[in-house]
Amino acid sequence: MLRTGLFFDPFSDGKLITASALSPFSSLDYARQLFDQIPQPNLFTWNTLIRAYASSPDPTQSLLVFLQLLHHCEHFPDKFTFPFVIKAASELKAFQVGRAFHGMAIKGSLSSDVYILNSLVHFYGSCGDLDLAYAVFVKTPQKDVVSWNSMIAAFAQGGCPEEALELFRVMEKENVKPNDVTMVGVLSACTKKLDLEFGRWVCSYIERNEINVNLTLSNAMLDMHMKWEYDEAQHVFDAMPRKDIAAWNALISAFEQNGKPKEALAVFRELQLSKDAKPDEVTLVCALSASAQLGAMDLGRWIDVYIKKHGIKLNCHLTTSLIDMYAKCGDLEKALEVFYSVERKDVFVWSATIAGLAMHGHGRAALDLFSKMLEAKVKPNAVTFTNLLCACSHRGLVNEGQRLFYQMEPVYGVVPGEKHYACMVDILGRSGLLQEAVKLIEKMPILPTASVWGALLGACRLHGNIELAEQACSHLLELDPRNHGAYVLLSNIYAKTGKWDRVSGLRKIMRDFGLKKEPGCSSIEVNGIVHEFLVGDNSHKLSKEIYSKLDEIAAKLKSVGYVPNKSHLLQLVEEEDVKEQALNLHSEKLAIAYGLISMGPSQLIRVVKNLRVCGDCHSVAKLISGLYDREILLRDRYRFHHFRGGNCSCMDYW
Repeated sequence: MLRTGLFFDPFSDGKLITASALSPFSSLDYARQLFDQIPQPNLFTWNTLIRAYASSPDPTQSLLVFLQLLHHCEHFPDKFTFPFVIKAASELKAFQVGRAFHGMAIKGSLSSDVYILNSLVHFYGSCGDLDLAYAVFVKTPQKDVVSWNSMIAAFAQGGCPEEALELFRVMEKENVKPNDVTMVGVLSACTKKLDLEFGRWVCSYIERNEINVNLTLSNAMLDMHMKWEYDEAQHVFDAMPRKDIAAWNALISAFEQNGKPKEALAVFRELQLSKDAKPDEVTLVCALSASAQLGAMDLGRWIDVYIKKHGIKLNCHLTTSLIDMYAKCGDLEKALEVFYSVERKDVFVWSATIAGLAMHGHGRAALDLFSKMLEAKVKPNAVTFTNLLCACSHRGLVNEGQRLFYQMEPVYGVVPGEKHYACMVDILGRSGLLQEAVKLIEKMPILPTASVWGALLGACRLHGNIELAEQACSHLLELDPRNHGAYVLLSNIYAKTGKWDRVSGLRKIMRDFGLKKEPGCSSIEVNGIVHEFLVGDNSHKLSKEIYSKLDEIAAKLKSVGYVPNKSHLLQLVEEEDVKEQALNLHSEKLAIAYGLISMGPSQLIRVVKNLRVCGDCHSVAKLISGLYDREILLRDRYRFHHFRGGNCSCMDYW
């Protein structure tokens, strides 16, 4: 074009810029170099560059080119210019800039153009001003399907799902034919409104009207089903001809966030074999979280290696997830190593590390790290204080906990919430200061929640205060009548004091209400495979060997004078030998026995339990660690117990 002189033809150079900036083989840098060599670019060429930058990772450049247009071009921006710069302002959430463009369009007599108005609806919706978005929508003279889609999406994404669905109904009455973009917005609204019935109707509507189900719509359908129907979501996922990483992440994240870590990791392994997509940052964060839930250290380490091998830069999200995974899998040293290896540490990275120290019982170290956090000029948030108060609770640091709690709002500007009050009640209650805990509850500026009364009830269990426990349980059941945990805790208190008639009465109430105690489940990872055990489980392929090992353990325990603590049974069992057998079948004991027969003598036995470890299992684990000279790391619902040489890191304070 340079040799033939075509480069200086306005029409030809406009086409060249289009090809350079917007084609599948585009290079914005090259397009900009070409643009800068054109003596007098026409408005079409300016618009092409503005449009390309608006869709680029750096939309700010679109606004800068627009300013150049105003200064150097003899033409006023037209109806094609404004939708592109408004889109750039939308991407940047630049509210005042977008409003200025709106004003310029009005002054240029372009305020009735449907393309500009649609862009403005999207812009105001993206910036969270739904009133202005709706005002522009209403004033649009001839609304096309994009107009309706923009407003429906604005309502759905702006926290007004009911309004989005109502607008869809009006759209149908106006005989405007919806398309795939419409249905994405409607499904998003159904998901946020938690309206499964209407969501199902929308899915059938899509099928009846033969609306094109592209990748984006498939992902929206998948996301909607994942809130309620895992089987249907899996069906939608399997039926997708092509799955992008967003679809994989939707499935993995939904399983991980809804307490199904094994299913999440199964999908993650399937993704690794797929040729359509590769794990991204979101995938790895979800997989690390699932590994942390299961205590799957081997897989967590593999993900860490994968991150390094593929040169994935550790941002704060990944760093936080890695620290959380290592801490929850029992390798606190590695968690601290990750923490100190990164330069950029936001409040979530600091908070995750404090949480790791807290769950391992290192209360003083958690407080020291908090001091370093303040020295680094990082402002703590509500999560930071929850973790700090938990650290104080696990170590009985009453004075330190009170000091932090009463400094939260005046010193750090963090208003104490229900979790912080629950932590303080736990700190006071565990230390035996039950009346102080009650006074704190009575002075709460917010209504005490179930977690607050649950903390008091748990403290009553520790100290055997039946009268106060019954009061706390009554308040707890008023807030949550079907809270099986309240009955279980009160049962524990009655059992501890030998009041088996009351235990039996509570069990009858639970049966009448159809309530069941959450079954204890313990998992142990051996050679990269996670094995799960329920109480009395005999489904494992090595069950015979496991129970044989339990018999051996029982004999050794008796030889050193161990007496089972039968107060930890939750039901009245008359025969003493049956009571002892029931205790011997607790899930953590099965997991430890499997660890003893399947792991080398120098290997650390890591067990994860979904509930709080009972006192009898705690005593047995301590004895096993001494009798078999084995280190056992047991993570229950609240903290870690590191058993070594007949002792536990919690010092029997948990």
